[in-house]
Amino acid sequence: MSIRAIPLLVFAFVLYNIIVLTMGEDALTRQIFEIRLLSGGTWHFNWGDFILLVTLVLLFIEIVKSTFTSTSTLIDHALSMIVFIAVGVEFLTVEQASTSVFFLILVATMIDVIGGYTIGIRVARRDLSIGADQ
Repeated sequence: MSIRAIPLLVFAFVLYNIIVLTMGEDALTRQIFEIRLLSGGTWHFNWGDFILLVTLVLLFIEIVKSTFTSTSTLIDHALSMIVFIAVGVEFLTVEQASTSVFFLILVATMIDVIGGYTIGIRVARRDLSIGADQ
């Protein structure tokens, strides 16, 4: 199994659990930094925002990974499904996971699973049609 087959969204899942279980559920609203904007307003960046930022970056990388066809692609899709199921089970059964941040991680894992299979099928069809023209 290649290291590329590991679904990266598992890191967002683990990051959430580490932050919430070590710092408490109120950690999601705990401020990391603030920036004074030109408008005069202040932008507050908290741990929940950080987790969502990491999740979005990892989701982007996962979508890009799904555009490549290799032997590890099927393993990646299967592991992504396992991560989605694990996140879904935790969302439904663990009280500390009943937050909007965790729900959005769940949605990102669902997009990864659906997008990965959809893009994989499209890429495979393209590869087959290119091979048929030769």
